[in-house]
Amino acid sequence: QLQLVESGGGLVQAGGSLRLSCAASGRTFSMYNMGWFRQAPGKEREFVAAIRWIGGITDYAESVKGRFTISRDNAKNTVYLQMNSLKPEDTAVYYCAADPQKRMIAYSAVEYDYWGQGTQVTVAS
Repeated sequence: QLQLVESGGGLVQAGGSLRLSCAASGRTFSMYNMGWFRQAPGKEREFVAAIRWIGGITDYAESVKGRFTISRDNAKNTVYLQMNSLKPEDTAVYYCAADPQKRMIAYSAVEYDYWGQGTQVTVAS
């Protein structure tokens, strides 16, 4: 069992930056692939970024490549999403999620077993 709590969301002007954090409870955090998803009003939840449990392998949605960076600190049971050059279209509720399977990065929300409650990110134009 893993519990996830996101923080760091807020209101920012276009071009600004935010860093989201996701703190996990559970001793096996280091064994999970971790992902960030987002959901805007009226839209489906979409993949943003993910990091494998081993090797530091990451991947990103095309819409955020070069602007967002995912990282993890297993000693702190925390995964981060650094978001730079934010755009109004990045406005959404951002969720972190954990995938317990030992596989390459999963891009579908259904493959993640544990979810946080979400944190709102609003980018003003």
